[in-house]
Amino acid sequence: MQPHDLTATQAAAAISAGSLTAEALARSCLEKAAALEPTVHAFAYLNPDQVLDVARALDQGSATGALHGVPFVAKDIIDSHDMPTGYGSPIYKGAQPFADASPIAMARAAGGLLMGKTVTTEFANLSPNETANPLDTARTPGGSSSGSAAAVAARMAPLAYGTQTTQSTIRPAAFCGVHGYCPTQGDFRMSGVREAAGTFDRLGLITRSLDDIALLRAVLLRSPVPKLEAAKPRIGICRDLVWEDVDPALRNEIDAAASRLEAAGASVRDITLPPEFASLPDTHRPISAYEFARNFAFEIDQHWNQISQRLRDGRIKDGLGTTLADYKFALAHMYRCQAMLPGLFADVDVILTPSALGEAPLGIDATGSAAVGAVWTPLFLPCVTLPVFTGPNGMPMGLQVLGPLHGDDAMLAHAKWIEQAL
Repeated sequence: MQPHDLTATQAAAAISAGSLTAEALARSCLEKAAALEPTVHAFAYLNPDQVLDVARALDQGSATGALHGVPFVAKDIIDSHDMPTGYGSPIYKGAQPFADASPIAMARAAGGLLMGKTVTTEFANLSPNETANPLDTARTPGGSSSGSAAAVAARMAPLAYGTQTTQSTIRPAAFCGVHGYCPTQGDFRMSGVREAAGTFDRLGLITRSLDDIALLRAVLLRSPVPKLEAAKPRIGICRDLVWEDVDPALRNEIDAAASRLEAAGASVRDITLPPEFASLPDTHRPISAYEFARNFAFEIDQHWNQISQRLRDGRIKDGLGTTLADYKFALAHMYRCQAMLPGLFADVDVILTPSALGEAPLGIDATGSAAVGAVWTPLFLPCVTLPVFTGPNGMPMGLQVLGPLHGDDAMLAHAKWIEQAL
């Protein structure tokens, strides 16, 4: 096993034990990036000399935290004081922030090594940039955290930050065959992360193991790292709303997984969503569009011609056409649905759904449907995608695990039990 094959948890343990150096790990990740970047294009910014200088400094100093010497990458809407942050837009090409965003600052304080900034769609929205799926470069890696998922899947780094406003962490992680996690809304601080739609924006973590999610989550919360140990969970299978649009191969995999989980000792039942949930996608759209158009008022006013036609005709046009009354009506419906969540989890510990509609589609000029996220994101629930299925074209398909509000640690423990059982 090469150093770049290690998970973050394994790498941190090896560095702590003295059997691996930060420099050796960084060099291994950089070699992987050098080999694959010409076709994958995961990075918006990568300076190998800068990375090695920091790695050597970490080796020469004393351990500063749980991530000492472990490389991580960050989506290029997350500010970094020593690397440009371009938001996936020509308007900000080469722009240099003054300070680190809170997630980067906290990871660095724990000894983490920021390798570089990863490609995102334009302003973390619709228009993809150049990243390809490392498992099949003819296919999309998903969006908008495209570069982050691709970098972790290609073993260029063990940890990555993404963000999610609709399905921008879960979908690319699922398409690239890695783990993606979003916390209960509001758990992670977002200072220095460019806002798309503040009601829904969440920091996402992309890794190659659930233990790595628990590790990085603990760093961001400055809390002890939990042990992911769970009893056999009570599982609800949700086949409502977008189920008919899901690839039949993925539907079959989930049906088979339900039988396997029950055989392994879990309690498994079907759940039916309240009828009010059917309009959640129509609730998500006006909220996110209204907020997005106002967050980008400067760019709309001063740099209109540097915004892609797709974004102008899509989210911006939609947002500028959404009235305050529309926005408030959608918020009120969202809150009514959230008030029903205790009943939804009354008899189950977690809910299982598809992570996306199927495998990563061919082509990199679009990022795939976000329909699954439009249902679940307005509910603010913690969620994680598990890379447990393979589709008819040999590409990964993800299983999404959702837990109750503020039940993140238990959800991750249940997800580990489910992953091991499958």
